[in-house]
Amino acid sequence: MAAPIDLELKKAFAELQSKVIDTQQKAKMADLQIDQLNRVKKHANLTHVELTPLPETTRMYEGVGRMFILQSKDEISKQLTDKQKTADDKIKELEQKKTYLERSVKEAEDNIREMLMSRRAQ
Repeated sequence: MAAPIDLELKKAFAELQSKVIDTQQKAKMADLQIDQLNRVKKHANLTHVELTPLPETTRMYEGVGRMFILQSKDEISKQLTDKQKTADDKIKELEQKKTYLERSVKEAEDNIREMLMSRRAQ
């Protein structure tokens, strides 16, 4: 009867190992995306700070591909604010995803511990 138990445990450990590796990769990707979004947010904030003291009559251009389009100062400020807000929302979403991934790995580890404890008790 020891052989089926060993096979079950081996299978459970293999599944856990693959889940942990997959989760670690996803968590690293989430961290990289969060870092990149923080840079985007900081860039938009710094640009907004630099544009704020300029007079309303200042000609401002938005880069679109290889050309530039004349935009009002209000429009540029609105776009920068929207960019910051979007980055904040995505960061929150990624952090929640990362928390969920970590929790699912912990639950899988707990399940295997329970399986080991029940096998030892028998």
